[in-house]
Amino acid sequence: MPSSTALGEYLRARRELVRPEDVDLPTVGRRRVPGLRREELAVLAGISSDYYLRLEQGRDHRPSEQVIDALARALRLDAEAAAHLHALSRPPPSRPRPEETERAPASIERLIALWPNTPAYVQGRHLDVLAANALVTALSPVFTPGVNLVRAVFLDPELRRSFRDREGLAYTAAARLRALMGPNVDDPRLVELVGELSVRSDEFRRLWARHDIQVRAPHSFGLNHPLVGPLELTLERFAMIGTEAQVLVVQHPEPGSSSERALSLLAAIVAGEDRGNSQEGGAGPCERRVTPSLPGTTGLWLSSRRGATLAP
Repeated sequence: MPSSTALGEYLRARRELVRPEDVDLPTVGRRRVPGLRREELAVLAGISSDYYLRLEQGRDHRPSEQVIDALARALRLDAEAAAHLHALSRPPPSRPRPEETERAPASIERLIALWPNTPAYVQGRHLDVLAANALVTALSPVFTPGVNLVRAVFLDPELRRSFRDREGLAYTAAARLRALMGPNVDDPRLVELVGELSVRSDEFRRLWARHDIQVRAPHSFGLNHPLVGPLELTLERFAMIGTEAQVLVVQHPEPGSSSERALSLLAAIVAGEDRGNSQEGGAGPCERRVTPSLPGTTGLWLSSRRGATLAP
């Protein structure tokens, strides 16, 4: 998709989300289009209807910053959405990326493996899990290396069952992916991911069409674990210097909370399995086998540090 078309698509999507009454315009008669008409937005932004049409159709490639600011105000965009609009109007030169698998630094993998009581994983530039320690994969197989977090939100039935506020997660996943893509609309991996999800998920297709963005990720999430019960965890994210947009994500509970006690119990279970595997000499650190201690649970949650499938 040409970057100029990306700007036009964003303007069209946001225009259709603004109701006339939101911007003090009268609603006279029946309207055939959702949101604002092109000429109404042009008037609000102080530009000609013909010029706005050229922008939306991708026939003007370099609008001025003043025009973009005026459109952002007219569309009632917040600071993050306005910055996104500016980025779309000034796309960076496209450059080919090497066709190599993205990997987390080995030193970071070793570091988080030394944290038996702190769930942690490395997230790549396409929201893939690149590395994870034993405790975070015990929390959920969604955090298994090789899993794409956006794909999991929309396509993995296990996530729907275990994570609370699944609808909020879905909105965040689509908006975060949109922000990540930004003006880089020709990134082959992102284009492939968006295409797959658009075909396989009606919910993703609906959310993606809104063009919402979310730069700041949520600070917490809740899940119902089959072995230790409900947990509420806070997320901390650390940009990793020397990598291309990789992020170290660390999860922790509120001190003294029931979530802290549940996480400590899960860490003890994981540590016990590690000791058992070491004594047996059979299963290595990437092939841990656990028999559930509670009825109705599956061994999937603690089946593997790296190779867990996402089947129920």
